[in-house]
Amino acid sequence: MASLVWTTPTSSSASSLFSRCSLTQRNFVAGRSLAPNAVRCELTEPVNGKPCVPIISEQTLPKFLQSRRLEDALTRNSNTRLKIFSGLSNSALSQEIAWYMGLDLGKIHIKRFADGEIYVQLQESVRGCDVYLVQPTCPPANENLMELLVMIDACRRASAKNITAVIPYFGYARADRKTQGRESIAAKLVANLITEAGADRVLACDLHSGQSMGYFDIPVDHVYCQPVILDYLASKKICSNDLVVVSPDVGGVARARAFAKKLSDAPLAIVDKRRQGHNVAEVMNLIGDVKGKVAVMVDDMIDTAGTIAKGAALLHEEGAREVYACSTHAVFSPPAVERLSSGLFQEVIVTNTIPVMEKNYFPQLTVLSVANLLGETIWRVHDDCSVSSIFQ
Repeated sequence: MASLVWTTPTSSSASSLFSRCSLTQRNFVAGRSLAPNAVRCELTEPVNGKPCVPIISEQTLPKFLQSRRLEDALTRNSNTRLKIFSGLSNSALSQEIAWYMGLDLGKIHIKRFADGEIYVQLQESVRGCDVYLVQPTCPPANENLMELLVMIDACRRASAKNITAVIPYFGYARADRKTQGRESIAAKLVANLITEAGADRVLACDLHSGQSMGYFDIPVDHVYCQPVILDYLASKKICSNDLVVVSPDVGGVARARAFAKKLSDAPLAIVDKRRQGHNVAEVMNLIGDVKGKVAVMVDDMIDTAGTIAKGAALLHEEGAREVYACSTHAVFSPPAVERLSSGLFQEVIVTNTIPVMEKNYFPQLTVLSVANLLGETIWRVHDDCSVSSIFQ
């Protein structure tokens, strides 16, 4: 492991949400390695080509995330009626959320029978409790979705008072409308399944389109991960006059415009493309000026990276000095890693809503944690406080 330099945060850095740390530190965060007076771990370069994962401590949180709950979380741990359970798809993120909240993950037994069927048993009482189930429906989407449904059913039959499905990545979100005749709208179907299974509320991160919230007949809290990426980009100390935010397609213009507004009101550029089939994109034209600028491409997810890679190639052709790729969900279906590590990008910035497998590491990759945002959102939902004020 590379040597790390530990420094106490100064007043100027106290507003930073995140500090940087080696990925190998990640599994030691939840409840063990960070003392109440934890300091920041600063690492300027990736370790052995692995991504850097920022870690949160109370001292590095901005004021809007500091609350009395953080001070007395440990004393409330023994008598709280709030319980968090984790599925198998992203247990590391669940541990980080639990650490932020000062709680222990609930005990649950999940296994698969020889024929592939899923078995779930809660190993502690949830009667009368507010239960939060953390389970992104990332690949393999069908297995993880079914696991979530069975977890919800187990909690409902165990007399939980309220069940909230915390879905950092909502699978099937792209199937949100009919673009051709005789197509299904799978996003609505999945919403119905989660509702009928017994969930009382859904908490999701950066849905592919806002209309997906309307597919649920239960309340949906939409967590925007933009503050996480924006805070990290602010630490890059790039001159605001050199920045341009780029939408990789016309459908993401609203997302890119909101991102640019918060990034020193940077100018906007749009990549016009023609999609010939699913997961196949062809770049046609660039709307906007990127010559001599640092281009920041913003999208909600990176799947095969075809759209964003061809867009980056066009930006370089148009004279962009550097290209950064920013995305919330790192799906990374083949051949995404080959395209992203081909030298087109100065850095690829994603979050840990989906766990990044070790085989998908490459030197330009940086993974940011959304555990604090999710943890704070869960507390606010539990305490009947405003969630939208987090992002204002």
